[in-house]
Amino acid sequence: MDPRDLPPSPLNIVARSSSRNVPPEGFYDPRDQGGSWLTEVNNTFPAGLGEPINVVLLGTSDSAVLVDQQNDGGLRNYFLSIGFAGECLGQHSGSNQAANLGDGHGYLNETAVMRWDYGDPTLGTCKETVQGGNHFRYWTQTGSEANRCALLALTDDVVISMLSSGAVFMAVSYELPEALSHDIVFNGYNLARDWLVGNATAQSNLVPTASLTNTTTFSGQTTYGGYVYQNSIEYVSGFLTNGSDGINHYLSVGANGTSAVDGLVALLTVKILSSPTSSSLSSLARPSAWPSLVSAVTATFALIIALSFA
Repeated sequence: MDPRDLPPSPLNIVARSSSRNVPPEGFYDPRDQGGSWLTEVNNTFPAGLGEPINVVLLGTSDSAVLVDQQNDGGLRNYFLSIGFAGECLGQHSGSNQAANLGDGHGYLNETAVMRWDYGDPTLGTCKETVQGGNHFRYWTQTGSEANRCALLALTDDVVISMLSSGAVFMAVSYELPEALSHDIVFNGYNLARDWLVGNATAQSNLVPTASLTNTTTFSGQTTYGGYVYQNSIEYVSGFLTNGSDGINHYLSVGANGTSAVDGLVALLTVKILSSPTSSSLSSLARPSAWPSLVSAVTATFALIIALSFA
């Protein structure tokens, strides 16, 4: 043994599990272990601003949905079912943001950015990059938090709680066209969250952002690649603050006395109802009403912002 090495610990390290350990709530509150519901954005003015994590795909969803792949009904296939695809031609654009989910990893850059595909999963995100639209960054809560170790009174064991809920935390926002520096539209964090919710639950009308409250619920089905998903959403308060303090783009997102963030987070539970081999419902189409509705709203916001800079 190298004399410079640390002596072996007299304690036995016991990990409860290296797999997902999902609490009944479907996720661990990042704040419990020093995390945050705001992302970390570089080079903001003033410094230290972040963007709200305003949607959580719960770890109590079907396990197949939580695997970050397109095969077997996984997360990327699910994202396609609600109208979001990977970045234009696989090329990352825009700056990275980091999030601390309180799972022991500290601040990590987003896993990926998913963009509204305008009905074209292959090239539609190129249109979103140029014209603007709904998009989100996401992170998965997976890891062990050593700070949650506890010495057991009657043994020499250290128990490491595995904070691997598998929940997917999403920072959703609606951006202006590239020509307008991809600023966020007025009320664009709340609206983007609600447009994603409307798409995930196949609503025929826009989700009424101003009327939402704690415990508001929506449900509906989406499909892609022959997989049919049941989506159940509940809005909850108590995680994000209702206000504009610390929020990136707060001058344009919250204006005229409007809070940049309304304090609500959409909790999303997804179940696979059927797969290509079992589905009699696989002919269900992706929701088609939202691209036209959202495009119209986007054009209005873009015009308003553009005129304000004129």
